[in-house]
Amino acid sequence: MNTRSIPLSGAPAAPAASAAALRLRRDVLRHGVGIVLLLAVAWALPLFVTSGFTLNAVTMTLYAALLAQAWNILGGFGGQFSFGHAVFFGTGAYAMAVLQVRYGIHPWAAMGIALALGALVGLVIGWLSFRYGLRGSYFALATLAFAESFRILANNLDFTGAGVGMQLPLGEGLAQLQFDKAGALRFMATLVAVGLAVHVWLRAGRFGAWLTAIRDNEDAARALGVPVLPVKLGAIALSGALMSAGGVFYVQAFHYIDPHLAYGPAVSVEALVGAIVGGMGTVWGPLAGAAVLHLLGETTRNLFGGAPGINLVIYGVLLVLMVTFAPRGLMGIFGGGRK
Repeated sequence: MNTRSIPLSGAPAAPAASAAALRLRRDVLRHGVGIVLLLAVAWALPLFVTSGFTLNAVTMTLYAALLAQAWNILGGFGGQFSFGHAVFFGTGAYAMAVLQVRYGIHPWAAMGIALALGALVGLVIGWLSFRYGLRGSYFALATLAFAESFRILANNLDFTGAGVGMQLPLGEGLAQLQFDKAGALRFMATLVAVGLAVHVWLRAGRFGAWLTAIRDNEDAARALGVPVLPVKLGAIALSGALMSAGGVFYVQAFHYIDPHLAYGPAVSVEALVGAIVGGMGTVWGPLAGAAVLHLLGETTRNLFGGAPGINLVIYGVLLVLMVTFAPRGLMGIFGGGRK
C-alpha cells in the first residue's frame, strides 16, 4: 500500500492553516494602519494647507475614489460589471434633495434614508437581474437601462423638479452637512475610510471569499454550496449604498442636482474606470485609479481649455490601454493585485 496517499491525522494542514491565518491578520493590520494614516493626513492637511484649490483637488480625488470603491465591490470583487452605477448615485442625490426641500427632514436623517434607498434600489435591480440569470454583458446593459429609466423619470416628475432640477438652500455647518473646503475634505476622507474598511472586510471575511468565488466561477461556487443569489444581492446592496453616499456628498457640496448630473453616463464611467485603472478587487486600487484620473483630468483641462467631453475621451483611451497591457491595473503593476 502506498502510505503517502493516506493523510496522517491532518497534521500538515494545521501549520498551513495557521500560517494562512497569520498572513491574513498581518494583511488586515497593514491595511488598517494605512486607513488610519489616510484619515490622519486628510484631517490634518487643512491645518497646513490654506490653498482652496489644493484642498478642493484632494477632496474631488477622494470623491472619485469613493465612486470607484462602490463599483469595485460589485465589479471587482464580484465580477458583475455594471454600466449604470449612476442609478445608485442619482438615488442618493435625489433622496437627499427631496427629503430636505420637500419634506423638511434633517440632513443627517436624510443621509441615512438616502443610503438605505441606495441599498434598496440595489436589491430590486439585483433581484430582477440575478434571479433570472443575467450575467456579463447582459447584466451590464441591464444596469445601463435602469439608469436611463431613472433619468427619464426624474426628468418628468414634479417632485424631483423635472428637467429644471433641485436647488438646496444654503446652510453651512456640521448640522446641515454643508461644509467649507476643510470640512468637505474631512467628510469625504471619512467616507473613503469607510469604503476602505469595507474592502478590507471583503478581503478577509467569508462573505468576500464567497463573492470572489462567484467571480472566478459562479457554477463551481454554487456546486460547492455558496449561496450565490443572496451573496450577489448583498454585494449589489452594499455597492448601491456606498455609491449613494457619493450622491449625498455631491448634492450637499454643490447644492444642486438635475437628471443629467444624477443619472447621466459620466458618473458610471468615472466609477468603473477608476476601479479598473487602479486594480479591480483590490483594497487601494480605486484610490490609486482616482488619483491618476484626476491628475489626467487636470492636465487635459489645462492643455485643451476645458473642451467638453475630452475627459471621457481620455478615460476611454486609458481604459483600453489598461485592459490591453495591464489587466490587473496599477496595483497589479506594483505587486498589489488581487489574489
